[in-house]
Amino acid sequence: MNYGQFLNMMPEALLVLWLLIVFVADFSLMKSERKVSVLGKLTAALLLCQTILMFGIQPSEAFGGLYVSSAAVNVMKTILAFGTFIVVVMAQPWVETQKRLAGEFYMLTLSTLLGMYVMMSSGNFLLFFLGLEMASVPLACMVAFDRDRNDSAEGAAKYILVATFSSGVMLFGISFIYAATGTLYFDDVAAVITAKPLTIMGLAFFFSGLGFKISLVPFHFWTADTYQGAPTPVTGYLSVISKGAAAITLCTILMKAFAPMVEYWDYMLYVVIVLSITVANLFAIRQSELKRFMAFSSISQAGYIMLAVVGNSQLGIASLTYYVLVYIVANMAVFTVINVVERNNGGRTDMAAYNGFYQTNPKLSFLMTLALFSLAGIPPFAGMFSKFFVFMAGVQNGQPLAYFVVFVALVNTVVSLYYYLLIVKCMYITKTDSPLPTFKSDCYTRTALAICTAGIALFGVVSCIYEWIAAAGM
Repeated sequence: MNYGQFLNMMPEALLVLWLLIVFVADFSLMKSERKVSVLGKLTAALLLCQTILMFGIQPSEAFGGLYVSSAAVNVMKTILAFGTFIVVVMAQPWVETQKRLAGEFYMLTLSTLLGMYVMMSSGNFLLFFLGLEMASVPLACMVAFDRDRNDSAEGAAKYILVATFSSGVMLFGISFIYAATGTLYFDDVAAVITAKPLTIMGLAFFFSGLGFKISLVPFHFWTADTYQGAPTPVTGYLSVISKGAAAITLCTILMKAFAPMVEYWDYMLYVVIVLSITVANLFAIRQSELKRFMAFSSISQAGYIMLAVVGNSQLGIASLTYYVLVYIVANMAVFTVINVVERNNGGRTDMAAYNGFYQTNPKLSFLMTLALFSLAGIPPFAGMFSKFFVFMAGVQNGQPLAYFVVFVALVNTVVSLYYYLLIVKCMYITKTDSPLPTFKSDCYTRTALAICTAGIALFGVVSCIYEWIAAAGM
């Protein structure tokens, strides 16, 4: 084996290097009182370096096609590194309450991002599954990270149990594909696969396994409990970074390995998209706990993300990637506000805690409103443009059923606007005798909100952002 090929895996090699640096720093600062602050700033700086360096990394291949990193995948890796940077910045005040476990949190974050990188660049079902488990196991540890809350351990238990079951189902489907084709390489599978009962069952089981990672209906039952139980920064990480990696991976594998069976997985996507958007919106209306509310919002957003995959087009890859970028800044803005309010309000995350929020904290209320409007797709914010592009990708193949699915998604956009406005109503209209006290946000929160707000305002109108993404997907 030529071990020099590991240098072709430059994004992953950089992450391993950053992981080692954080590990050494954690060990060196073991007795330092400034350990948490230094580790947080170091990890954020390393992730920012990862984001910048990714712009210079070219598509590559290693180990005979086992590892394949295209330009589109590299763009998604850049976006996910940027999103993880925001998570680390907004999580710093919470990590400071964990004290001795700060190093472990940052190492787990980098480890799960490494797993997502491997998963996205896989050219073989075996490496894909390895990357999936590399991402899932550290995530379960992160969900259970808050030792002082029982629901954190409960959320982690539900996550790991469902993850184990979904992995088993996925492996069962992969074994069907291998039995039918005699290979695990995506390109080789596409060359010989035909639509017969064994391969259709394999496709269905494989899709079900990744449907769990993306929180698509009906594989979504773990989402609300896990999001509510996990620490708020981890919930934000789960809702955007993990979902984006799984979405681009599913898109890539469907378009590579299962391209000859496009008419079958297109119909599967139609059903799952309609169910995900509609069911999640109806359940979101009934929520009074904000993290559970955002869980169902993320399920609905997952349906919109997968709408870009319908039709098996290059526009779909670009639209999916752009949607994930916009979703990261909007969703992380909401979770940053939830995080700072939770820390200044005795751990409350129920929607009633935001009654009269504008009276005492008008700036945070305004920024949260912008983020919610972007999630709802209201112009001129970036969320409107991201929805427009996925709708265009959804009707690209010209099928009547695709037009129907896009119409359902448009109707549900109105429904989502209603339940996002419920939070706005709490902040601006609902009166209370005991609103949240006025408090000053820390510098980490202000930095994260500034980055997210700039993204919400600019990503939709600065055309070079979408052009960069679209050029990579060609």
